[in-house]
Amino acid sequence: MSSNQKSAGVIVIGNEILSGRTQDLNISYIGKKLEGLGIILSEVTIIPDIENDIINKVKVYSEKYDYVFTTGGIGPTHDDITTASIAKAFNVNLIRNKDAVNRMGKHYQSGKLSEARLKMADVPAGAILINNLVSGAPAFKINNVFVLAGVPEIMRSMFDSLIEHLVSGPPILTASVCTNLTESKLASGLSEIQGKCQDVSIGSYPFFKQGNLGVNIVLRSTDKDLLLNQYKLTEELVNHLKGKILETHIPD
Repeated sequence: MSSNQKSAGVIVIGNEILSGRTQDLNISYIGKKLEGLGIILSEVTIIPDIENDIINKVKVYSEKYDYVFTTGGIGPTHDDITTASIAKAFNVNLIRNKDAVNRMGKHYQSGKLSEARLKMADVPAGAILINNLVSGAPAFKINNVFVLAGVPEIMRSMFDSLIEHLVSGPPILTASVCTNLTESKLASGLSEIQGKCQDVSIGSYPFFKQGNLGVNIVLRSTDKDLLLNQYKLTEELVNHLKGKILETHIPD
């Protein structure tokens, strides 16, 4: 990938995700959006609602990646501790943001903006608010960390609103070859092709459909010429191994 490419990490916060009671639907959305912006999602981690875990992971990710996105734990209940933990991670105070209160006031009927809900207007000092067009309570950005809700519909609204804060890189292009060969037969040849060009990443993903084994080979790069050249070598490898090409995809 290009040296100008921005990197990102996602921290999913929530005991309900770790317990399996709730299925995460946000990672794929964030990943696809970032890929479209030419930003590489390099790492994802899921952690519990524990203050020290949040503080430590946010610090590590903030230093490691250009952009960090957290999801979960910013609601009105007692176990929503993400915002306070992130304030501690950056050693700043929590403040009741007047703009956040005003935004929330437009979403709730008179008298419905309770103290519990107002907790969602408390953000770290110096944070920049991110619009939430679904339920009013804003997300926020502090340093290179974007703090988002866990509820998928709300998270998507927040993420779409924060895109203006991201510096896009060259678009990441994808090509693929689907074959009936197995990974063991392809491994040596794919390693050789990968060795010819590190600017094109190659991944192999086995599948089992209707009793048939196979592999989907996915190539990704910001350089179209290099991508197409590696794609051609991959097709040649499959043909050389007397495999069947079931499906292909190349960028327009």
